[in-house]
Amino acid sequence: MVRTSRGVVSRAFGCAVLVMVPIGLCAAQAPAAAPATLTIAGDVGKALSLAPADLKALPRARVEVKTEDGTTNIYEGVFVGELLKRAGVPLGAELRGNAVASYVVASAADGYQVVFSLAELDPAFTSNEIMVADTIDCKPLFAYQGPLRIVAPKDLRGARSIRMLERLEVVRLRK
Repeated sequence: MVRTSRGVVSRAFGCAVLVMVPIGLCAAQAPAAAPATLTIAGDVGKALSLAPADLKALPRARVEVKTEDGTTNIYEGVFVGELLKRAGVPLGAELRGNAVASYVVASAADGYQVVFSLAELDPAFTSNEIMVADTIDCKPLFAYQGPLRIVAPKDLRGARSIRMLERLEVVRLRK
């Protein structure tokens, strides 16, 4: 077979058969992947399941992240603290005593997991600006990154900026 700008030419047994299939048409007609849902569960007041449209309706923020090559990317999304607050997790003045011994496990579709202390996600406790991002430079995340990812802009290494985010689970060590 030979690909041309107008389609694919098939050569079999010494004769040419022209098949008019525009290149890229099949990929354009492939069904779109189902939108990802972010689940917030564990030691929460109210478990949440958020679709991308739900995240777009929440208070939005932007953070800048410098890449290893020196360029800057702008991510947009929702701070994790805002999501945890909506799930009934103790934050602000309520984050004291045994609640401080809590952490959040972020899990990706490929099984990768990272941990954040609850205190580092609370905007009243620290100014880490850790977010669930759904755009990079005003565009949807690249397929290998998203549709959702954690962005931890103040981390010196990107290991906790988990891509393909599916779940945030709150775990309290002491009750």
